[in-house]
Amino acid sequence: MYVLQNEGKRRIMKEIRFSAILIVIALVMQLSGKTGFILLQYQRERILSGELWRLLTGHLLHLSWTHMWMNLAALVLIGLIFRKSYAEKIWWLLLGISMLGVDLGLLLFNPEISWYVGLSGALHGIFAGLAILYWRSEGRTGGLFLLVLVVKLVLEQWSGALPGSAELSGGTVIVDAHLYGAIAGGLAASLVRLNWAKRQL
Repeated sequence: MYVLQNEGKRRIMKEIRFSAILIVIALVMQLSGKTGFILLQYQRERILSGELWRLLTGHLLHLSWTHMWMNLAALVLIGLIFRKSYAEKIWWLLLGISMLGVDLGLLLFNPEISWYVGLSGALHGIFAGLAILYWRSEGRTGGLFLLVLVVKLVLEQWSGALPGSAELSGGTVIVDAHLYGAIAGGLAASLVRLNWAKRQL
């Protein structure tokens, strides 16, 4: 019984570790205050002049505590939906590629955006990637998740951020970041599926 309990605890810790790590990092970053905000935000001109760490840290900062809690709640929700579906390394892969996708998209296609913070773009990428993988393996449910995401992205591109989201976050919602993140996450998931298919040949 003791061995089974320990095994259960280890399994649960493994399932929540990804979300727990991101939550701790986001909390620490938010506690860095105005100084951290200035030094760590995505800032176009600073990045182009060589401050490349901002490509990572900008995603982990937030405009306000409310903005942070909104994103962390979304992270936990995604974790609850997909927590038993894929290995932790898949989550980290999707996070990294989604962050990169948002960064490249903003740098290449949105020169008017001088600064950016928040995890939402990367979260859209993680959700898109996991929904695609889930769709391929589980069928309709994953397809439904993907359809909901596509509808949300189309609405955002058509009419802007969802009502109330700007007020809650404390600033302008960069909907293009959601689109770039979702595209990057989707591409990453497609590559993962391709790799799995090759292994089965």
